[in-house]
Amino acid sequence: MSNTEHPVLVVDLGAQYAQLIARRVREAHVYSEIVPSTITAAEVAAKAPGAIILSGGPSSVYEPGSPSIDTAIYDLGIPILGICYGAQLLARDLGGTVEATGRGEYGRTTLAVSAADHLLASWPDEVTVWMSHGDAITAGPAGSVSLASTPEAPVAAFSDEARRIFGVQFHPEVAHTDRGQELISTFLHDLAGLAPTWTNVSIIEQEVAKVQAQVGDAKVLCALSGGVDSAVAAALVHKAIGDQLTCVFVDTGLMRSDEGAQVEETFLNQFHIDLIHVRAADRFFDALAGVTDPERKRKIIGELFIRIFEEVARDLGAGTGGEGPKYLVQGTLYPDVIESGSGHAANIKSHHNVGGLPEDLDFELCEPLRALFKDEVRAVGEELGLPEHIVWRQPFPGPGLAVRIVGEVTPERAEILRNADAVVVDEIKKAGLYRKLWQSFAVLPAVRTVGVMGDGRTYAYPIIIRAVTSDDAMTADWARLPYDVVETIANRLINEVEGVNRVALDVTSKPPGTIEWE
Repeated sequence: MSNTEHPVLVVDLGAQYAQLIARRVREAHVYSEIVPSTITAAEVAAKAPGAIILSGGPSSVYEPGSPSIDTAIYDLGIPILGICYGAQLLARDLGGTVEATGRGEYGRTTLAVSAADHLLASWPDEVTVWMSHGDAITAGPAGSVSLASTPEAPVAAFSDEARRIFGVQFHPEVAHTDRGQELISTFLHDLAGLAPTWTNVSIIEQEVAKVQAQVGDAKVLCALSGGVDSAVAAALVHKAIGDQLTCVFVDTGLMRSDEGAQVEETFLNQFHIDLIHVRAADRFFDALAGVTDPERKRKIIGELFIRIFEEVARDLGAGTGGEGPKYLVQGTLYPDVIESGSGHAANIKSHHNVGGLPEDLDFELCEPLRALFKDEVRAVGEELGLPEHIVWRQPFPGPGLAVRIVGEVTPERAEILRNADAVVVDEIKKAGLYRKLWQSFAVLPAVRTVGVMGDGRTYAYPIIIRAVTSDDAMTADWARLPYDVVETIANRLINEVEGVNRVALDVTSKPPGTIEWE
């Protein structure tokens, strides 16, 4: 059974971990998609999923307005696994009982296994699991068998193999649950019959075929930023269509140190891809003059990017006496799509390659990575032969340094931040931390501070060091950098970067903050 033709649908019922569930499914080499709880049975049937997983959520199934699903979905004969709130929803809708016992369970809990059927095959009598619930299932769905319990959850797991409906009160998707990934794999492979065919090679093969089918023999432009996403997208599309692809690197004046030279070295010299280097810093700084609102910055940068690509396309068409490129390749990822908002999700911020595009777009978008998480993109990049320094580059926002400069973006402020960022990255690499961190960079706030340097008063900018750990950027924790590393970075920033006289460390996680400052 093809993974992409028969995906696993992860129904988001307000869970903190919906994206994590989707990633765990993919780690079992089965393709997954996140869908809203408002999806109808007809829409589910149209997607022809191989299985459905109902996520957890913070609500009580008996609260007015709490998330629910179209109960006709239960009659489609598709294997269903409910997790936490999802399991309670199955119990409520299918003849079981959910009660507010007044004693919830949160964190590590001991699960007592009483009937190890196929879902909990070979599990020991006791297993440590991660719980996060107030209500408890006291009776599973009609016809189901109770498999396990905890002190505050009489039915912590249930199974109805005849109907292929299963539920667990605990969270198998989190690392704190012993054998959690094993349970997910058992559900997918053994109970739903889904083959583990979602691999790096299969992803490349499928996306190459999709690109070829989409663009035919048309000319294609790729927006190349130097980051891992656009680099992998470029390599993947080049594998699909070869010389039909022209890459465009737009130097906005908001790139990292030596970015342009690195891009040219990789794509011109190693991959021999046609590359056009557009130096447009003045145009971007002029467009951003006086602008301080973060969303306006993103929109301005996104639109100017597109206008430059349109100009390049017209020039290419004129130069060949024919039609210019009609497709634009972008390195849009699945978290970009989720975070830019939809009818069912809040718009956290517009990603320039999702929500920041102008409506009058002359191109048709080609986004071969749109269904992938970052770790999958890196694996695909390695499979395609991209160099390590490209594949393992930390994520860099599409608008570049503009969203790390709080307030107005000017050439002077961009140069200060670029130099500061180079120091942060250099010391993080020297400390052997670069691959261990999701992102580490400098931020330039819109204030100046008083300082004393060389017995004189200074009035210069502070730099904020931002470093986080994460799996996929949907959530992130601030990195506990060694103090000696922080001290070295701070000393170098103040001594080497003109215009800086103070250093601070950001210790905010996501949520409540975002990784970037704007």
